[in-house]
Amino acid sequence: MTNALSRLLSTHDWLMADGATGTNLFNMGLSSGEAPEFWNADQPDNIRKLYQWAVDAGSDIFLTNSFGGNASRLKLHGAQGRVHELNRLAASLGREVADKAGRPVVVAGSVGPTGEIMAPMGTLTHAIAVEMFHEQAEGLKAGGADVLWVETISAAAEYQAAAEAAALAGMPWCGTMSFDTAGRTMMGVTSAAMVEMVEKLANPPLAFGANCGVGSSDLLRTVLGFAAQGSERPVIAKGNAGIPKYKDGAIHYDGTPALMADYAVLARDAGARIIGGCCGTMPEHLRAMRQALETRPKGPRPTLEAISAALGAFSSASDGTGDDSGAPKRERRRGR
Repeated sequence: MTNALSRLLSTHDWLMADGATGTNLFNMGLSSGEAPEFWNADQPDNIRKLYQWAVDAGSDIFLTNSFGGNASRLKLHGAQGRVHELNRLAASLGREVADKAGRPVVVAGSVGPTGEIMAPMGTLTHAIAVEMFHEQAEGLKAGGADVLWVETISAAAEYQAAAEAAALAGMPWCGTMSFDTAGRTMMGVTSAAMVEMVEKLANPPLAFGANCGVGSSDLLRTVLGFAAQGSERPVIAKGNAGIPKYKDGAIHYDGTPALMADYAVLARDAGARIIGGCCGTMPEHLRAMRQALETRPKGPRPTLEAISAALGAFSSASDGTGDDSGAPKRERRRGR
């Protein structure tokens, strides 16, 4: 498949993605409970600025402001009828910024979870999930997104529905899950199970991996879990900037630019081809990550001990797969 992301992957050992969307928008004045997607129409200059920050920091890929842009989430704001509009605007603003970058930059249409529980545990059917993801994908496609970027998924069934929707839209896609419960997603998917699922999809992603979660140490342990399965598909690592802490009435992440630089290099050495940040990751983190990736030589695949020594202890002894023989016996990380 010829597309902007595949072309970059074919000529680069690694690519850098962007950082946080929500964290940066809150710093611009987004209110708690407000739909960030409304800013695509109401405050487009701020969204352009968000995208430009990523490009200026050295990102090869940035995600659009459309994470919660599906009908289920927008219904909470009475905006379920604006799915196509808000996603189209998210992507078209990104297209403006990318086309002025002077180098190839991929506009990745962010597609987050529906926020509902898939049947049989919940009421969301496969057909409705596909319909919602497809509607969002068509809006992102109309706005000029290069690729769909499905992220923070917990359920295998929802990931599979997103894959089917991408095929219906005729869009290449990438997909990450969030491993935040002792090496598993909230719905119990392990790193090994994700690789098995991805390889069996009729419409597999260009790249797959992990984002968000409970810290960069845990995320890199998951990346090692992907690598252990032997998949040749590019792996994505998009970890949070440290651990969230409540301070002065707001959530702050304790990861410094130096820590995120170490994380980026360890992610590359662990086997990730696309490396970025998630919650708490600011432009200064991205600049440090880019410099580290460009200047530090590639090293051997890191051990669990090397990861925890550099980034902090794992949040649990288990990596979710049942094999904890190599896990360092450490207490839960209390911050740095």
